[in-house]
Amino acid sequence: MRRRIYLDFNASTPICPEAVEAMRPFLADHYGNPSSLHWAGMPAKDAVEKARGQVAGLLGCDPTEVVFTSGGSESNNHAIKGVFFANRDRGDHIVTTTVEHPATLNPCRFLEKLGARVTVLPVDRDGMVDPNDIRRAITSRTILITVMHANNEVGTIEPIPGISAIAREAGIPFHTDAAQTVGKISADVEELGVDLLSMAGHKVYAPKGIGALYMREGTKIEPFVHGAGHEAGRRAGTENVLLAVALGAACEAARKWIGMPRVKALRDRFRDGLRGIFGEQVTLNGHPTERLPNTLNVNFVGRVGAEILAMLPEVAASTGAACHAGSVTLSPVLAAMGVPPEEGMGAIRFSLGRTTTWEELAEVLDRLGSNS
Repeated sequence: MRRRIYLDFNASTPICPEAVEAMRPFLADHYGNPSSLHWAGMPAKDAVEKARGQVAGLLGCDPTEVVFTSGGSESNNHAIKGVFFANRDRGDHIVTTTVEHPATLNPCRFLEKLGARVTVLPVDRDGMVDPNDIRRAITSRTILITVMHANNEVGTIEPIPGISAIAREAGIPFHTDAAQTVGKISADVEELGVDLLSMAGHKVYAPKGIGALYMREGTKIEPFVHGAGHEAGRRAGTENVLLAVALGAACEAARKWIGMPRVKALRDRFRDGLRGIFGEQVTLNGHPTERLPNTLNVNFVGRVGAEILAMLPEVAASTGAACHAGSVTLSPVLAAMGVPPEEGMGAIRFSLGRTTTWEELAEVLDRLGSNS
């Protein structure tokens, strides 16, 4: 049996050793409620606050601006719905883009049922939104702009600092979904200029079921979960100490991986290998340079991505099109980018990680070549 090769790190990452070690004491010994002011609760509280500081260290913010959540989807929902409900007196208009994750687009669609007006802006062939389109979309009723930091499918990095400058000039809160960028490239909130930033633990080598939302001090936002006054009154519910400490440790460990130069070099070498085998029959999706260092989304022109991966069952990667009864439907992201169906039906996303080796990639190239 051939060895299994994992090239789907944008979907989920393994738990890093630092996070595993951080969790061990909380699996058996430290079981107290972090809100309890006695000998059992205080170690848990201290651990949560340490973790909050570790997350803040990666994001470049004050620990008081970090709220633990159940993951990226909750963080996005909290940011979008929270700003909407807290600012109904100011307006009802939200600006976003066509290539956002469903955890952004679907909350916006939900809010439309409650009276929100949502402008969904187009992107170019590289998947990038034009900041001038953002500026033109703003009205006197705009209360939120939400644009992802980088796209999960094609890896395009959006011009967040430019957009945040426009939002700040207009006095509008700006949210970015940074699930794909935290731990890969800098997601410093001051450099980005954002008011709200979402992150997901399982994209940064922490467990699934934990995330965080950065809230700039002074941002007007309604709590997402109502109840007791946990997380400084911003999210009710007893903190998940076990997963919070894992996220904190993973964020601290991630600081040395920012930029991922080794992974980027492997990605580019892999792309050169694909070109060597397939030539012009392999085309790139996403921006050629402003792209996540670990992400390679390519079209195998004239072929179906799902069929290619079916011939490589030991290789874990993602397709950009769905097959339905003999027909192929492009993903909403590729369709929004204007990728021709005859190209996009062959889309495959290879997303590399910290543990990816050239030997693995060379083996994938060999298997692809033998099935070409």
